[in-house]
Amino acid sequence: MAKFAVRTAAILGLLTVAACETSDLGRAGIGAGSGYLIDRAVGGDGTVGAAVGATAGVVCDDVTPQYCN
Repeated sequence: MAKFAVRTAAILGLLTVAACETSDLGRAGIGAGSGYLIDRAVGGDGTVGAAVGATAGVVCDDVTPQYCN
């Protein structure tokens, strides 16, 4: 359960990093890379973190346009 909380908090933090890009592809790349590194840091294999990070990067501007544009 603690790993889930750490992963969730870290992936939510990706939205801040992904907000720096102006295209979905750029945000997906940053999100995937960051998600992979965070997932590996908390003991995962990186696949789930990369997938969630890329998804978060792509939908960031649709969900929170005030932060990701």
